[in-house]
Amino acid sequence: MGNITVVNHALIQRDLSIVRDKNTPLPSFRAALHRIAVGLVYEATRNLLLEETPIETPLEPTTGYRVANRIVFVPILRAGLSFLNAALSVVPEATVGFIGIRRDEQTLEPHEYHYHVPPAENEHTVAIILDPMIATGGSMVAALNRLSIDGYQHCAVVALIAAPEGIEKVHSYYPTVPIFLAALDRQLNDAGYILPGLGDAGDRFCATT
Repeated sequence: MGNITVVNHALIQRDLSIVRDKNTPLPSFRAALHRIAVGLVYEATRNLLLEETPIETPLEPTTGYRVANRIVFVPILRAGLSFLNAALSVVPEATVGFIGIRRDEQTLEPHEYHYHVPPAENEHTVAIILDPMIATGGSMVAALNRLSIDGYQHCAVVALIAAPEGIEKVHSYYPTVPIFLAALDRQLNDAGYILPGLGDAGDRFCATT
Protein backbone atom coordinates (compact mmCIF):
# COMPACT_ATOMS: atom_id res chain seq x y z
CA MET A 1 0.00 0.00 0.00
CA GLY A 2 2.73 2.45 -0.84
CA ASN A 3 5.45 3.97 1.30
CA ILE A 4 4.42 2.73 4.75
CA THR A 5 6.49 1.64 7.73
CA VAL A 6 4.69 -0.18 10.52
CA VAL A 7 7.03 -0.12 13.50
CA ASN A 8 6.66 -3.56 15.07
CA HIS A 9 8.97 -2.92 18.02
CA ALA A 10 7.88 -5.06 20.96
CA LEU A 11 7.58 -2.09 23.35
CA ILE A 12 5.58 -0.03 20.87
CA GLN A 13 3.15 -2.92 20.41
CA ARG A 14 2.88 -3.29 24.19
CA ASP A 15 2.11 0.42 24.55
CA LEU A 16 -0.35 0.29 21.66
CA SER A 17 -2.35 -2.28 23.61
CA ILE A 18 -2.37 0.10 26.58
CA VAL A 19 -3.78 3.00 24.54
CA ARG A 20 -6.36 0.77 22.81
CA ASP A 21 -7.78 -0.46 26.12
CA LYS A 22 -10.83 1.61 27.06
CA ASN A 23 -10.13 0.97 30.76
CA THR A 24 -6.62 2.46 30.72
CA PRO A 25 -6.39 5.38 33.21
CA LEU A 26 -5.64 8.79 31.72
CA PRO A 27 -2.06 9.13 33.07
CA SER A 28 -1.16 5.69 31.71
CA PHE A 29 -2.79 6.49 28.35
CA ARG A 30 -0.79 9.70 27.99
CA ALA A 31 2.47 8.08 29.07
CA ALA A 32 2.08 5.18 26.62
CA LEU A 33 1.17 7.56 23.80
CA HIS A 34 4.32 9.57 24.54
CA ARG A 35 6.53 6.48 24.44
CA ILE A 36 5.03 5.33 21.14
CA ALA A 37 5.52 8.76 19.58
CA VAL A 38 9.19 8.80 20.60
CA GLY A 39 9.77 5.47 18.86
CA LEU A 40 7.90 6.52 15.71
CA VAL A 41 9.77 9.82 15.43
CA TYR A 42 13.09 8.02 15.72
CA GLU A 43 12.06 5.85 12.75
CA ALA A 44 10.78 8.83 10.76
CA THR A 45 14.13 10.64 11.18
CA ARG A 46 16.35 7.61 10.52
CA ASN A 47 17.57 8.80 7.10
CA LEU A 48 18.13 12.51 7.71
CA LEU A 49 21.16 14.09 6.07
CA LEU A 50 24.27 14.23 8.24
CA GLU A 51 27.25 16.57 8.05
CA GLU A 52 30.61 15.82 9.62
CA THR A 53 31.79 18.18 12.32
CA PRO A 54 35.00 18.10 14.39
CA ILE A 55 34.61 17.47 18.11
CA GLU A 56 36.91 16.65 20.99
CA THR A 57 36.31 13.84 23.43
CA PRO A 58 38.05 14.02 26.84
CA LEU A 59 40.84 11.95 25.24
CA GLU A 60 41.33 13.17 21.65
CA PRO A 61 39.81 14.95 18.65
CA THR A 62 37.41 12.94 16.50
CA THR A 63 34.68 13.37 13.91
CA GLY A 64 31.11 13.93 14.98
CA TYR A 65 27.92 14.61 13.05
CA ARG A 66 25.17 17.18 12.91
CA VAL A 67 21.81 16.94 11.15
CA ALA A 68 21.84 18.99 7.94
CA ASN A 69 18.07 19.08 7.53
CA ARG A 70 15.83 21.68 9.11
CA ILE A 71 13.00 19.79 10.82
CA VAL A 72 9.55 21.31 11.23
CA PHE A 73 7.04 19.35 13.33
CA VAL A 74 3.48 20.08 12.26
CA PRO A 75 0.81 18.67 14.60
CA ILE A 76 -2.72 18.65 13.23
CA LEU A 77 -4.85 20.20 15.95
CA ARG A 78 -6.00 19.03 18.33
CA ALA A 79 -4.99 15.36 18.54
CA GLY A 80 -1.57 15.96 17.00
CA LEU A 81 -0.57 17.89 20.13
CA SER A 82 -0.42 14.55 21.95
CA PHE A 83 2.72 13.72 19.91
CA LEU A 84 4.46 17.10 20.04
CA ASN A 85 6.36 16.89 23.34
CA ALA A 86 7.60 13.42 22.43
CA ALA A 87 8.76 14.63 19.01
CA LEU A 88 10.60 17.60 20.53
CA SER A 89 12.32 15.32 23.04
CA VAL A 90 13.87 13.53 20.03
CA VAL A 91 14.65 16.67 17.98
CA PRO A 92 14.76 19.56 20.49
CA GLU A 93 16.09 22.01 17.89
CA ALA A 94 13.09 21.52 15.58
CA THR A 95 10.73 24.30 14.55
CA VAL A 96 6.99 23.87 15.20
CA GLY A 97 4.02 24.84 13.04
CA PHE A 98 0.31 24.16 13.50
CA ILE A 99 -2.55 23.19 11.23
CA GLY A 100 -6.11 23.16 12.56
CA ILE A 101 -8.42 20.88 10.60
CA ARG A 102 -11.88 19.86 11.75
CA ARG A 103 -13.76 16.94 10.21
CA ASP A 104 -17.44 17.43 9.44
CA GLU A 105 -19.03 14.44 11.19
CA GLN A 106 -21.87 14.35 8.64
CA THR A 107 -19.93 14.56 5.37
CA LEU A 108 -16.54 13.45 6.81
CA GLU A 109 -14.94 16.27 4.79
CA PRO A 110 -12.06 18.29 6.33
CA HIS A 111 -12.34 22.02 7.05
CA GLU A 112 -9.27 24.08 7.89
CA TYR A 113 -9.72 26.61 10.69
CA HIS A 114 -6.11 27.50 11.56
CA TYR A 115 -2.77 27.53 9.74
CA HIS A 116 0.53 28.83 11.09
CA VAL A 117 3.53 27.04 9.59
CA PRO A 118 6.79 28.77 8.60
CA PRO A 119 7.64 28.52 4.89
CA ALA A 120 10.28 25.98 3.92
CA GLU A 121 13.75 27.55 4.05
CA ASN A 122 15.29 25.39 1.34
CA GLU A 123 15.18 21.97 -0.30
CA HIS A 124 16.59 20.37 2.86
CA THR A 125 13.64 21.41 5.03
CA VAL A 126 11.53 18.44 6.15
CA ALA A 127 8.01 18.74 7.55
CA ILE A 128 6.92 15.89 9.82
CA ILE A 129 3.16 15.88 10.27
CA LEU A 130 1.93 14.56 13.61
CA ASP A 131 -1.58 13.10 13.89
CA PRO A 132 -2.43 9.94 15.85
CA MET A 133 -5.20 8.79 13.50
CA ILE A 134 -5.43 8.52 9.71
CA ALA A 135 -9.08 7.56 9.23
CA THR A 136 -10.57 8.78 5.94
CA GLY A 137 -7.30 10.49 5.02
CA GLY A 138 -9.03 13.78 4.23
CA SER A 139 -7.32 15.82 6.95
CA MET A 140 -3.89 14.48 6.03
CA VAL A 141 -4.37 15.28 2.33
CA ALA A 142 -5.54 18.79 3.27
CA ALA A 143 -2.43 19.28 5.44
CA LEU A 144 -0.10 18.05 2.71
CA ASN A 145 -1.80 20.35 0.20
CA ARG A 146 -1.11 23.40 2.39
CA LEU A 147 2.49 22.42 3.03
CA SER A 148 3.03 21.94 -0.70
CA ILE A 149 1.72 25.45 -1.33
CA ASP A 150 4.23 26.73 1.25
CA GLY A 151 7.09 25.17 -0.68
CA TYR A 152 7.70 21.97 1.27
CA GLN A 153 9.27 19.42 -1.05
CA HIS A 154 9.87 16.81 1.67
CA CYS A 155 7.20 15.66 4.11
CA ALA A 156 6.68 12.62 6.30
CA VAL A 157 3.75 11.50 8.43
CA VAL A 158 3.89 10.09 11.95
CA ALA A 159 0.63 8.51 13.10
CA LEU A 160 -0.38 5.99 15.71
CA ILE A 161 -2.86 3.95 13.66
CA ALA A 162 -4.47 4.19 10.23
CA ALA A 163 -7.27 2.62 8.24
CA PRO A 164 -6.50 1.20 4.78
CA GLU A 165 -9.03 3.61 3.27
CA GLY A 166 -7.14 6.59 4.67
CA ILE A 167 -3.76 5.33 3.51
CA GLU A 168 -5.11 4.73 0.02
CA LYS A 169 -6.48 8.27 -0.15
CA VAL A 170 -3.25 9.88 1.05
CA HIS A 171 -1.13 7.91 -1.39
CA SER A 172 -3.52 8.54 -4.27
CA TYR A 173 -2.48 12.21 -3.96
CA TYR A 174 1.00 11.86 -2.43
CA PRO A 175 2.39 8.41 -3.28
CA THR A 176 5.96 9.19 -2.24
CA VAL A 177 5.21 10.61 1.23
CA PRO A 178 6.46 8.13 3.85
CA ILE A 179 4.03 7.20 6.61
CA PHE A 180 5.16 5.75 9.94
CA LEU A 181 2.60 3.84 12.02
CA ALA A 182 2.33 1.64 15.08
CA ALA A 183 -0.48 -0.32 13.36
CA LEU A 184 -2.48 -0.48 10.15
CA ASP A 185 -5.98 -1.38 11.33
CA ARG A 186 -8.74 -3.31 9.58
CA GLN A 187 -11.21 -0.75 8.25
CA LEU A 188 -13.46 2.24 8.86
CA ASN A 189 -16.96 1.89 10.24
CA ASP A 190 -19.96 3.73 8.77
CA ALA A 191 -19.24 6.76 10.96
CA GLY A 192 -15.66 7.04 9.70
CA TYR A 193 -13.96 5.65 12.83
CA ILE A 194 -11.08 3.20 12.67
CA LEU A 195 -11.71 -0.44 13.65
CA PRO A 196 -10.55 -1.86 16.01
CA GLY A 197 -9.05 1.55 16.72
CA LEU A 198 -8.92 3.20 20.12
CA GLY A 199 -11.80 5.67 20.00
CA ASP A 200 -11.12 9.38 19.54
CA ALA A 201 -7.44 9.96 20.37
CA GLY A 202 -7.93 13.70 20.88
CA ASP A 203 -10.84 13.24 23.27
CA ARG A 204 -9.01 10.59 25.27
CA PHE A 205 -5.77 12.57 25.49
CA CYS A 206 -7.58 15.77 26.51
CA ALA A 207 -9.99 13.90 28.83
CA THR A 208 -13.02 15.35 27.07
CA THR A 209 -14.88 12.07 26.44
